[in-house]
Amino acid sequence: MPTDAALHRLLAWTSPSYPIGAFSYSHGLETAVSTGAVVGPDALAAYVEAVLERGGGWTQAVLYVHAWRAAGDAAAFDEIAELAAAFVATAETALESHQQGRAFLQVTREAWPHKALDGFAARMAGRPVAHVAVFALAAAAHGVPLSAGLHAMLHGLAANLVSAGVRLVPLGQTDGQRVTARLARIIPGIVDRALSASLDACGSSAPRLDLASIHHETLYTRLFRS
Repeated sequence: MPTDAALHRLLAWTSPSYPIGAFSYSHGLETAVSTGAVVGPDALAAYVEAVLERGGGWTQAVLYVHAWRAAGDAAAFDEIAELAAAFVATAETALESHQQGRAFLQVTREAWPHKALDGFAARMAGRPVAHVAVFALAAAAHGVPLSAGLHAMLHGLAANLVSAGVRLVPLGQTDGQRVTARLARIIPGIVDRALSASLDACGSSAPRLDLASIHHETLYTRLFRS
C-alpha cells in the first residue's frame, strides 16, 4: 500500500487538473464516434477496454513496469524511455504521448522536484519523452509503489477516454461513471499480467484502434488532437 504522501502524489498526478493537456486527446475515439462505431455507453466501454487490454494501454503497462524497475539505473532507464517514445503506432498517438510526457516532466520538476527528474531532463533535452516513462520515473523517485502507480496510470488513461466519450457521444455523467466502474473491474487483471510480463510482451492486437487514430488525422471536424 502507498504511504499517505505517495497516495497524495498519485491523486495529484492523475487529476484532470494536472496541466499536461490530457483532456485534448481522445486516442482515436473521436473517429469511432464520427463513424457510428461508438454510439452509447456499452460501445464506449468496449473501445476503452480494447485500449487497455490489447492496445496502447497494455503496451504502456508493460513499459511502466520495466521503467519503474530501472529507475535507479540511468542508462537502463534511458533505454526503456527511448523504446517508450518510439513505441507508438501513429503520428497522433506520438503527439499524445510526447506532448503529455514533456508537460508532465516540466510540471513535476517544478511542483515535485527530484534529482532523478532533473537528470533525465538534462539527458533528454530536445528529444521526445513518453508520458509513461516520465510517470514511472517520478513514481519510483518519490516512493510510489510499483503496483499502485500502475493502477493509477491505467485508471487515469481510462478516465480520460471516458471523459472524452461523455463529451463526444454525448453521454450523461452517470453513464460515464457506470463505464468507469466497469473498466475498474478489468484493471487489476491487466496490472497482474503486466507485472510478470517481459519487454517482449509489448505490442498491440487492436488494429481498428490504430486505424481510428490514422483516420483522425484527416477528420473534417475535430474537437480533439488525437
